Amino acid sequence: MTEMAKAAICTGEGSAFEFADVTLDALRSDEVRVRIVACGICHTDLAVRDRQLPVPLPIVLGHEGAGIVEAVGEGVTVAKPGDRVVMSFHSCGECPSCAVEAPTYCYDFFPHNWSGARADGSPTLFRDGKPLHGNFFGQSSFATHAIAHERNVVKVPETMDEVPLDVLAPIGCGLMTGAGAVLRSIQVRKGLPIAIWGAGTVGMAAIMAAKIAGADPIIAIDIHDSRLEIARELGATHTINGREDVAAQIRELCPQGLGYAFDTTGVNTLIEGAFHLLAPMGILGLVGASDPADTLTLNEAELMGGGRRVMGILGGDSDIATFLPELMEHYRAGRFPFDRLIGHFAFADINAAIAASESGEVIKPVLRISEES
Repeated sequence: MTEMAKAAICTGEGSAFEFADVTLDALRSDEVRVRIVACGICHTDLAVRDRQLPVPLPIVLGHEGAGIVEAVGEGVTVAKPGDRVVMSFHSCGECPSCAVEAPTYCYDFFPHNWSGARADGSPTLFRDGKPLHGNFFGQSSFATHAIAHERNVVKVPETMDEVPLDVLAPIGCGLMTGAGAVLRSIQVRKGLPIAIWGAGTVGMAAIMAAKIAGADPIIAIDIHDSRLEIARELGATHTINGREDVAAQIRELCPQGLGYAFDTTGVNTLIEGAFHLLAPMGILGLVGASDPADTLTLNEAELMGGGRRVMGILGGDSDIATFLPELMEHYRAGRFPFDRLIGHFAFADINAAIAASESGEVIKPVLRISEES
């Protein structure tokens, strides 16, 4: 059975998202049809628009969706019709990475998330009877309805019944990435210093997670004073404007070096500078989207001699089935107040929401696509 939906379609750099009626394909055995209540807007969506990622256009983007399950394939066990769910990235479930609960490094990540179709090449969306690129991160949630999958849907625990889906929606990517990087990837130890470059959604999530982990000091670096103010409220013990002498201030605060440095900017000069601030056995975690042509120059003796590590991180090393409920519990307990970052927009105002994100006016825009009840 097919389903009609209204979707916001991305056609490319410099173009506004266009609304159109689309048709969802019939569900496969491992698929879930979700009525989308809300969806966060992430930098990755904009990177696709700007052709920084090899995703085909035109396409329906959106990968921080939350909604109500309407139908499931016969093989689905994680949710049933009527359940509230949040969605994240998709993975194969069979490769060596998935076998050790590291699905962010799925060997087949591209076909399951960025190919514009199912991994077998079949479309999930049609426009005017012709295939339309979709299945972005296994969902394409800039739409009133989406097809998701057994492996990228998480049922919202009953303990979160009082929390609206338009608050929970963005937990499936940027927030998960920043928090997971701190709590899962680099496994920040209590009492050790961390510096975080970039106070956007990912950086703010890392700051909140560093507070949960007990890092001290927690240093936030950004060029927007307004974001640094919020960073302090969310857990940063010190803030530095990136236009100042960041290295000198960090050396004064942490004369023995940083236990952890975390970059969300993707700027190679900043990354190289952060590396030089590491203490012995210090870890530099990278999540920023760099230009594919960029490279890093690191001193080999400094890397080896101090046992320092540079770690590329995808999705915060998250196994969403366990980690997203963990983050929701931190939110419920007041330890992860990510709702402070959210600005809500009507679905029809998607282009205004994107503009607010790119200007820095709003840290995490969330689209309200339909009523929850």
